[in-house]
Amino acid sequence: MSRINLWSGPRNISTALMYGFAQRKDMTVVDEPLYAHYLRRTDTEAEHPGTAEVLAAQENDGEQVVQQMLTHNYGTENVLFKQMTHHLIELNEDFLFKMKNVLLIRDPRRIIASYAKVIDNAAIHDVGIKKQAELFDVLREKGKLHAVLDTEEVLRNPRRVLAKLCEKLDLSFDENMLEWQAGARPEDGVWAKYWYENVHRSTGFLPYEKKEVMLSPQLEKLAAECVPYYEKLKAHAIKSV
Repeated sequence: MSRINLWSGPRNISTALMYGFAQRKDMTVVDEPLYAHYLRRTDTEAEHPGTAEVLAAQENDGEQVVQQMLTHNYGTENVLFKQMTHHLIELNEDFLFKMKNVLLIRDPRRIIASYAKVIDNAAIHDVGIKKQAELFDVLREKGKLHAVLDTEEVLRNPRRVLAKLCEKLDLSFDENMLEWQAGARPEDGVWAKYWYENVHRSTGFLPYEKKEVMLSPQLEKLAAECVPYYEKLKAHAIKSV
C-alpha cells in the first residue's frame, strides 16, 4: 500500500485534488487527519470556525493519528492524506520518512487574500509556506519528497500535471481524476461547511485565472516574508508545458 501525504497551505486546491484522487478505485482519501491535534495544541489568535465540532469529530492525540495513518487497513491499495502543513506541530516527524510526500504550493499573496476572509490576524505559520520549505529540505535529503505541485501549473493543464504526479508516485494516471460530482462529499471533514463552498460548486479543476490581489499593509508585509520560500519551491514544481 502507498500512503501519500499531500502537504498544502490553506486556501489552495488541496480539496479539489483530494476529490480527484477519490475518483480512483484504488485510492482512499482522508481529509486533514491532524486538524483536531493542531487545534488542541495551538495557542493562536486566529479563531477557527467549528473548532468544537472538529475536536469532537477527530482523535485529538496526533501521535495516535500518526499510528493510524501508518498501520490502518483502509481497504484500498493506496491512501492519500490531505494535510495542512501548519497542522504538523508537536509531533515526531519521522513518520514522514515511511510515507510518500507531495508539497502543494500557491502564490502566498493569493493564499493570504483568501484566508483573511475567514481568519483574522494570519501569521506566517498559518500560511504554511515556511514549513513547506523546511519539509522540502528534509524530505529531499531522505529521498521521501516525490513531487512539488504549484496550483497555477495544475490549473493551467490538470491532465498533464496530474499524469506527471502519478508517474512520480508510481501510479497509473486515471482520467477519472479530472472530474467529480458537485456538492458535499463523504470524504469531507466536518469543517467543510465553513471552507468548501466554492469547491462544492465545482465538477473539476477550474481554469486558471490571473486576478489582481489587494492586501492591507500588514498582510503585504506577511506576503513579502513568504515569497522567498515560495520562489524556492516553485523552481521545483511540475510544469504544465
